[in-house]
Amino acid sequence: MIIDQSIREYLLPEQFNAAVRAGAAIMKIYKHSNDYDITLKSDHTPITIADRQAHLKIKESLGKTRIPILSEEGRQMLYDERRNWELFWLVDPLDGTVEFIKGNNEFTVNIALMENNICVSSVIYVPYYHKMYIAVKGYGAWVMEGVEPDDEAQYSYADIDSSMRRLPITERAHKGFRVAVSRSHQTAETHQHIDTLREQHPDLEIVEQGSSYKFCLLAEGYVDYYIRTTTTSEWDTAAGELILAESGGVTKAYPSGEPLGYNKEVLDNPWFVARR
Repeated sequence: MIIDQSIREYLLPEQFNAAVRAGAAIMKIYKHSNDYDITLKSDHTPITIADRQAHLKIKESLGKTRIPILSEEGRQMLYDERRNWELFWLVDPLDGTVEFIKGNNEFTVNIALMENNICVSSVIYVPYYHKMYIAVKGYGAWVMEGVEPDDEAQYSYADIDSSMRRLPITERAHKGFRVAVSRSHQTAETHQHIDTLREQHPDLEIVEQGSSYKFCLLAEGYVDYYIRTTTTSEWDTAAGELILAESGGVTKAYPSGEPLGYNKEVLDNPWFVARR
């Protein structure tokens, strides 16, 4: 692994500030729903001007690190170009575009630092709720509240370190068994799996939630399980998977039980389950 101290003291603040600046760009547009400029990408998923502006903010912010960026809204990079990258940023500038368009506040900025195709540092910013989730491999996961969207965010490592709260959060403990599902992407297989879980957990409660915020709710301890049986991409899961893992949880492909892989030739994930 690259020097842990360098990740925490130099790269983490860059990662953190890039997410906050992207969140500021998103929130400026979120207030003006008539100007979203919605179009469809080649895979028929929507993209808005907020996705594009957030990508530009992150590219501008992380460019100084001279680490390549693989972003959902960046140019398509051939596998031969990226297959031998030892270090790169894996980015979803606006995760939960559908929820953004619907106006339900459930969208995030995801930035993962990948070393040899393993996430070693991640942030997920939830700009509407002013919450930043942070993880460094081998060091733990945290949440920082009161992080307001800011075009010129300049948090230092000391600023971040002094305000983080370790995950999971004791107050999030609850009775029963809570299962998170995508608000907008459910299938018959999702419901069949939940029916099987309900046989073991008659008190099962479903929590619908958009974006990678579901990983954050797992890391907090607010939900216990997350099932996904529709297509996601690597930038949808890398940051959240580390945050969950460093809080004591695990993510596995479903039904194989294998780990998720990153920087594959095709950047799609298999179905997966994540649990505390």
